[in-house]
Amino acid sequence: MIKKQRNINFGAAILFIIFSVLFFVLLFRFFFIQATGEVKGQVLAAKAEQQYTESTKIEAKRGTIYDRNGEVLVEDRSSFSLIAILDEDMTTDPDDPNHVVDIKKTAQELAKVIDLKESKIYNILNEGKEKQRFQVEFGAAGRDISYETKTKIEKLKLPGIAFTRSMKRFYPNGIFASHVIGYTETKEDKNNKTITYGKLGLEKSLNDVLTGTDGSFKFESDLWGYLLPDGNEQITPARDGKDVYLTIDRKIQILLEDAMNKVDKEYKPKKMIGIIADAKTGEILAMGQRPTFDPETREGIEKGWYNEAVETSFEPGSTMKIFTLAAAVEEGVFNPNEIYQSGTYVVDPKSRKVPDHNGGRGWGPITFLEGVQRSSNVAFAMLANEKLGFDKYREYLTRFGFDQLTGIDLPNETNGKLAFTYPIEKATTAFGQGTAITPIQQVQAATAITNDGNMMRTHVIDKIVDPDTGETIKDTKPEVAGTPISKETAAEVRDYLETVVTGENGTGKIYALDGYEVAGKTGTAQIPGKGGYLSGASNYIFSFLGMAPKDDPRLIMYVAVQQPDLTKNSDGAAPVSMIFNPVMKSSLQYLQIEPSGKKVTETTKIPNVTGLSTNEAAEVLTEKGVKPVIVGNGTKIISQIPGKDETLLAGERVIIKTDGDITVPDMTGWSIRDVMKVSEAAELKLNSVGNGYVVKQNVQEGSVIKKGEFLIVELNDPETILNKAKENEDEAAEDEADEVKVKD
Repeated sequence: MIKKQRNINFGAAILFIIFSVLFFVLLFRFFFIQATGEVKGQVLAAKAEQQYTESTKIEAKRGTIYDRNGEVLVEDRSSFSLIAILDEDMTTDPDDPNHVVDIKKTAQELAKVIDLKESKIYNILNEGKEKQRFQVEFGAAGRDISYETKTKIEKLKLPGIAFTRSMKRFYPNGIFASHVIGYTETKEDKNNKTITYGKLGLEKSLNDVLTGTDGSFKFESDLWGYLLPDGNEQITPARDGKDVYLTIDRKIQILLEDAMNKVDKEYKPKKMIGIIADAKTGEILAMGQRPTFDPETREGIEKGWYNEAVETSFEPGSTMKIFTLAAAVEEGVFNPNEIYQSGTYVVDPKSRKVPDHNGGRGWGPITFLEGVQRSSNVAFAMLANEKLGFDKYREYLTRFGFDQLTGIDLPNETNGKLAFTYPIEKATTAFGQGTAITPIQQVQAATAITNDGNMMRTHVIDKIVDPDTGETIKDTKPEVAGTPISKETAAEVRDYLETVVTGENGTGKIYALDGYEVAGKTGTAQIPGKGGYLSGASNYIFSFLGMAPKDDPRLIMYVAVQQPDLTKNSDGAAPVSMIFNPVMKSSLQYLQIEPSGKKVTETTKIPNVTGLSTNEAAEVLTEKGVKPVIVGNGTKIISQIPGKDETLLAGERVIIKTDGDITVPDMTGWSIRDVMKVSEAAELKLNSVGNGYVVKQNVQEGSVIKKGEFLIVELNDPETILNKAKENEDEAAEDEADEVKVKD
């Protein structure tokens, strides 16, 4: 018994010691926390403040991309996503429910507005209800809802139907310099924050410039998250991304895109490249290619990720002869009247002969000027070898920048690859074979011919502006990249190149423009294949590098068309001229370049009709031979597009806006250029689908539309429109035949 008592006392002592130690530990911990205010390195006051402080993100806007005239090319716009709240706990007043009450009715009504079948909507809602989900979404049909569609749904007053708002990158021009501008994607970071980042083109290379910094709104709240009446508020404003102004001219770019669409439809080439540059500054006014893609939908992106004008080098063909000629003229070794023997030329006894492009037959003894006009390979091999000498010629290749990057402000520029080791390689380089260069290198080099010998660095970024302060962060000025030739040489070379277009034996006669003198050079480059070059009439890259007006060039244009379908036309210059001729001429007219010898009959200078009555304005414009389009139901004109003294291209419309409600005209058959005028005049948000001419619009003719609403047009090319019309006629004929059979 005594032993048992001792054990109990010992155990009690042990327990006393343990609880005493725990007590003193807790007491020490209490005083430590009271003294330091920290637990595990975290300040308790801050944690308490965090618990009763709510924070709302203020979303920053990604920078807008403009053309040279301030026209929006890319911008962030509000986008809405449709959701349905199913949780009955969200309703506190049965007379004003905040959740979906009638699934069947909700499905019926939504099916009238969004592109989703009633049965599909019903299944989404019913499944969400059965699985006790708080809310459901409606897939692609419920995302990127337009403001107009959102308004229609709100008018239905369906309980539980709501919207989430986000910013979406909007490309109003559709397929438009797509590889230059690029596109964006969104993703979630490790903190589940949605971020937008550039994936291609300038959107990618200028991502840090275009991306803004989100702000925040912090406020003190109660336990349930409601704002306290006397609580402190802290606002950190968002800083929007920088705005970027390009040298691209929207009108000239649209001209290029439209022309490429026509060639793509008729000739189905594997590739096309088009570049238009200011001949004096090196500014890129337009740059396009095929295949291309729609930056809004990504449709077509899998066919080509590269900007072919900058990221791809290939054998230029005879357009390279421009620079061989310029080198020979600069060195004083080009005599246009000197006779040489065309046909074939032996550069080195150990190498194959250089043949002229007509199978080596040549044209007998001809002058070097005729050799230029006929694009004789022999003439240019002789100029490089015998007149200049290969070493001197190599110096000019460097002076024209063919062995270095141009430094254009576009991502992933590749360099040319000069093949200049063996005598035959040196000779073939002189007429554009063996050596590979990029289209942008050719355009930059051509500025030396158009700009009195000064080669201008090409660029597409005009300036970068901080939208919050208006401060210009970067301002790109014209920069001389080199002076490979003199002013006198440049003028003389242009004179020789003009004869390529105007001369009896010129290979470029198809590129002559009515009213404008064109200087330039054709190109027919072979395409390397397995074991040599590809054969066949279509297996070439057909190109033209031209400048106009010849005496004082304002524009340089390079067009290349690879492997067009020539089954209907054996002349590879045909698809190239379908792009060069209309785009160059319309661009010169748009820039109000006076033609030589006669006035432009295809353009009209627009008078000022603002302030006049609707009838007076219509009368003034009609007298000028212009058909006005009235936007609005008022009686007085308050604005017009184009403005006073601006030049109107053939076929374009003048949009005049009245002081009344905005009304929408019937735009069926209109080009996208004219639709853009209506959008600009009425201050609408334009969204176009397809290419070509308008076949459908979302707002009926004469309907009143408010500023800021969406104008959506669907476009199709003329051939598709005609085919659909023919199909409708055939169907109607079949229906009529069926009716006759029934009557019988």
